[in-house]
Amino acid sequence: MKTKIDIDTWNRKEVFNFFKDFNEPFYGLTVDIDCTIAYDFCKKNNISFFLFYLHRSLLAANKIENFKYRIIGGEVYVYDKVNASPTINRPNGTFGFSYMSYHQEFSEFEKEAKLEIERVQATNTLIPATSGENVIHYSSIPWIKFTSLSHARHFEFEDSCPKITFGKMTDRGSKKEMPMSVHAHHALLDGSHIGQYIDLFQEFLNNTSI
Repeated sequence: MKTKIDIDTWNRKEVFNFFKDFNEPFYGLTVDIDCTIAYDFCKKNNISFFLFYLHRSLLAANKIENFKYRIIGGEVYVYDKVNASPTINRPNGTFGFSYMSYHQEFSEFEKEAKLEIERVQATNTLIPATSGENVIHYSSIPWIKFTSLSHARHFEFEDSCPKITFGKMTDRGSKKEMPMSVHAHHALLDGSHIGQYIDLFQEFLNNTSI
């Protein structure tokens, strides 16, 4: 479900009008996330670390309204929730895009996500059967500890979905760290919103009781 934003009375009107027609309106940044507590919790409880941090990321994104804004036909809408569209690796070296619905409870999210992973890994198709504008595009590159990242983009294709990528987890002293990049459409999201997301994501990773 989505609600149309009245751009004329929107407090982001000037920012939106400035950035909306840029050839490249997306900007990105990369940070290291402390995943020590989350990884240890997943290992002790036989939980997929990938699904755990993916769920925590969705929890954080759904708490920040700007992550739920989308540009459709030149108009701005805010969705009541955003879901995940992560890439899923296959045993044959290829990957496919998936669609995972957001649930506040991890157990519900995990149950549906596992079925979606099985479905994608059993096919050779790239595009998921179900998706939409109210998704965040996720990627995982567990082989590389990157310090920056860019995305392939079709500039003629209307796209305003945030893109979040996770990298290789490494040990740093007694801590485990994982790089994460966030790319967002500047007409909808500013650096302050990404900062809020990073802080919330870290908080939710550390709170295993949610």
